[in-house]
Amino acid sequence: MPSNPTEYQNLETPAGTNSAWLEKSQTGAKRSKWIVIGSLVTLAALIAVGVSLGVVLSKKSSGASASGSGGGGGGSGTPPGTNPNDPSNFQKNPALKTSFWGIAYNPLGSLLPDCGCTLDQVIEDVQLLSQVTTRIRLYGSDCNQSSLVLAAIQETKVNLSVYLGNYPEATDNGTAYERQKGEIQTALQTYGANNVLGVTVGNEFILNYVTEAGSSDPNGAAGQQAAAMLIPWIKDTRSMLQGMGMGNMPVGTSDAGSYFNNQVLENVDYGMANVHPWFANVSITDAAAWTADFFETNDVVLANSLSNKPQMYIAETGWPTNTSTFNYNPNDGPSVASVANLQYFIDTFVCQANKNGTGYFFFEFCDEPWKAVTYGGVEGYWGLFDSNKIFKNLTIPTCS
Repeated sequence: MPSNPTEYQNLETPAGTNSAWLEKSQTGAKRSKWIVIGSLVTLAALIAVGVSLGVVLSKKSSGASASGSGGGGGGSGTPPGTNPNDPSNFQKNPALKTSFWGIAYNPLGSLLPDCGCTLDQVIEDVQLLSQVTTRIRLYGSDCNQSSLVLAAIQETKVNLSVYLGNYPEATDNGTAYERQKGEIQTALQTYGANNVLGVTVGNEFILNYVTEAGSSDPNGAAGQQAAAMLIPWIKDTRSMLQGMGMGNMPVGTSDAGSYFNNQVLENVDYGMANVHPWFANVSITDAAAWTADFFETNDVVLANSLSNKPQMYIAETGWPTNTSTFNYNPNDGPSVASVANLQYFIDTFVCQANKNGTGYFFFEFCDEPWKAVTYGGVEGYWGLFDSNKIFKNLTIPTCS
């Protein structure tokens, strides 16, 4: 049985976050139906039969509530006759299908300094995630999230693999990078690499650095300065993996789809590009086609022009389902944030991307309330599940 990683050793406050049009990063009620069926044939028979049926049907109703579409997460209950202490025995939600190539995942409580992520919480997340995809990506490794995710995958025994992440800062002389490098190394030493697909170094690092410098050119002076910091960390991560006997593990980076620095891409095995039609002010009817075209034209073509030809994936794409009044911009785009429009994007993007062989991480697992409070607008409402891990009123298409 994997150990329970619980110690949080690094409690510094992360640097601020910036937003741009292709940027997106970090971060019911259980129904119980009591059905009493009876008929007024005789009073004595009514009591005996009614009580018996009431108990049996309430149990069935409770189980249906936990697994039905839109009515529950489907990851916390255990099937009858199984060991409730075994995380690999959990109630499946029939509304969920493993049709998504990948899902972007940020465990709640995995941001410094307020680490609150627990193994039980991540196990519940992994139980749900494994029902919609076989791949997830993390953004960073603070708060033991690398170890927690790998431990949860092993305990649940699900078919799920992960791209680990290191989220370095440009202004701390490598402190955040080194801290997370240590977390990744510990996770790999403890849980092995069987469920690890790669290590991603940097998340919108070039975008943030370049835009803070007042530029928009990832290959200009500011972009080259950012690359001079990021490339040594990428090489150092590769050296760490080689020293652990894991030299074949891919090392990549993630950035906004129009902010890749050529030199950075020349030093990675893969790149992950955020491609959000919402922030490009694209209508929902054109969103899927625009996403595919933008990714191919800006990211795949660039990668294929380089000598190493890194594999390219879509790091984030999706559609928001709500917006908050704080920092609300009514001109965000021609189509509203709604569950219906998320459904439309799922219907027009997911199976076609799978058919085309496009690797993508749908954004995201569940709504993140802290983003709605901190940033406002649509920031907190991109999940397939709401913040209580209840599956939204969606239908997942059947596609491999």
